[in-house]
Amino acid sequence: MPRAPAQVLVLPYRGAYSTFEVAVFRRRDYDLWQFVSGGVEEGELVADAARREAWEEAGIERTAALVRLDSTTTIPACWFHAWSAWPTEVLVVPEHAFAVDVGDRVLRLSDEHSEFAWLQPVAAMQRLRFDSNKNALWELQERLAPGPRIKRPAYR
Repeated sequence: MPRAPAQVLVLPYRGAYSTFEVAVFRRRDYDLWQFVSGGVEEGELVADAARREAWEEAGIERTAALVRLDSTTTIPACWFHAWSAWPTEVLVVPEHAFAVDVGDRVLRLSDEHSEFAWLQPVAAMQRLRFDSNKNALWELQERLAPGPRIKRPAYR
């Protein structure tokens, strides 16, 4: 199925409050750390794409409850092989973020990744390459273990 000009980001997590951890994945092709990510197929709902990508890349059951995060970003279209097939006005691709509590489920590594690690948010922030991943993690952290509602650094 052709790829639509839209992207999803999925943050697998486990635990609650100040003890929660996220799973970050090391990509084989770019040698960088990120969350589960992937493209939306033509005619596919964004949430369905997030479920599919979570299944394909980490073995997370499609029935797992997703939490749609408010974090969104745009990615330059030149990052995607499908760019040449999209209309000429498509220059940036929106990325929609979701979180999923995987509890004690065992994650499965796909061929896209060489390894993954369960990390607390501070350690994950240090490994993540893209600000979009860091923003989504910050939002998830604030949802699970809110910090003081004052101006402060987000990426710690």
